[in-house]
Amino acid sequence: MIKKITIDQLIPGMFVHQILEQKGTLSVKSQGRVISNDLVNTLKKQGVKTLAIDTEKAFKIGDSASSSIVKDYLASPSEAAKPHLVPLEKELTRASKLHEQGKAIQKLLLKNVQKETPFDASIPKAFSNKLVESVDRNPDALLCLTKIREKDDYLLEHSLNVAILLANFGKFLGMSDEEVQDLSYAGFLHDLGKIKIPDEILHKPGRLTDSEMDIMKGHVKYGVDYLKETDIAPPLIQAISEHHERLDGLGYPAGTKGNDISQAGRMLAIADMYDALTADRVYKAGMSSQKAFSILMSDAPDRLDKLLVQQFIKCLGVYPVGSLVLLSNERLAMVLEQKGSPLTPVVKVFYSVRNSHYLTPKDIDLSVDKTVSITKAVIASDYKIDVNAFFERSVSVG
Repeated sequence: MIKKITIDQLIPGMFVHQILEQKGTLSVKSQGRVISNDLVNTLKKQGVKTLAIDTEKAFKIGDSASSSIVKDYLASPSEAAKPHLVPLEKELTRASKLHEQGKAIQKLLLKNVQKETPFDASIPKAFSNKLVESVDRNPDALLCLTKIREKDDYLLEHSLNVAILLANFGKFLGMSDEEVQDLSYAGFLHDLGKIKIPDEILHKPGRLTDSEMDIMKGHVKYGVDYLKETDIAPPLIQAISEHHERLDGLGYPAGTKGNDISQAGRMLAIADMYDALTADRVYKAGMSSQKAFSILMSDAPDRLDKLLVQQFIKCLGVYPVGSLVLLSNERLAMVLEQKGSPLTPVVKVFYSVRNSHYLTPKDIDLSVDKTVSITKAVIASDYKIDVNAFFERSVSVG
């Protein structure tokens, strides 16, 4: 039986047959099962007012059928994206300084955790808010900077990058400004406990032994216990405590599973894993975004939330801003902006593969210039080039 209800009447266990009334710019298109309050809240944020449910397809939370989720209920990134209020070049100047400030604050926080001394929570909170403000002005600026890494600064840059990714992800999902700020803040603080892990384990190039892994897992508890002594809001601490939990209950430290893991915790787990996979480390090169996306999808739905992984990939795009691509004319380019089709971004060409030398940088809008196209995503180490030096010289403007 098809029944009309309001969004306030929607609860987990119902089967959505059709969206009847919706306000806002994002379109909710698909039908399917509602398995959590997180999804109900997300639909509310997308402006859903009334909908039709199929009462004959209702189910109990915990049934095997509840692994199904409402798929693709958001529009594509090109449909959902807000116009950039500030040109990329202008925002890069501000974002570059913000990125350096973030590393300095992260270093200070880690030192306080190491010494078990309190810190002024207003400083990282204010910084996280500035990250969100930069994303509002032009999200591509900070996303570019997540790809510019110093191999020795992984611990400093990782949490900063996760905060940036989460700010973009939250905005993409239509969360409120306060929710996005809290999400970014949680990302910025999520790995503070790693400063308590011995360097020989934290930076070990090979696979950790079982005993070493047990020690590594302790970083979550170290961080959470420290944050509990501060005035950080409990929901943020909960999200941080969940960033290594798995939907199948095989994660750590508590073995929390399924709907008991908050949406913020699920989002944090995805951003954390993605940045770790794509990061250059002293002992290994980071993988391409496409390969990382493939791993994220393979870990859903057992480990990661499949719907959120799909939306995270949509948020970043097929070729994420800041990533490198090989063009059909045998030249390398950095993706600068998602524009129009996700397959035809704006790129900055800077290197000739055929002649193995740098070129005078040139911006190309692949949605306009049809003489060249992207062949594949690549990583800098494949061509032994220094992307950081190129970025500082040709992309950043101060």
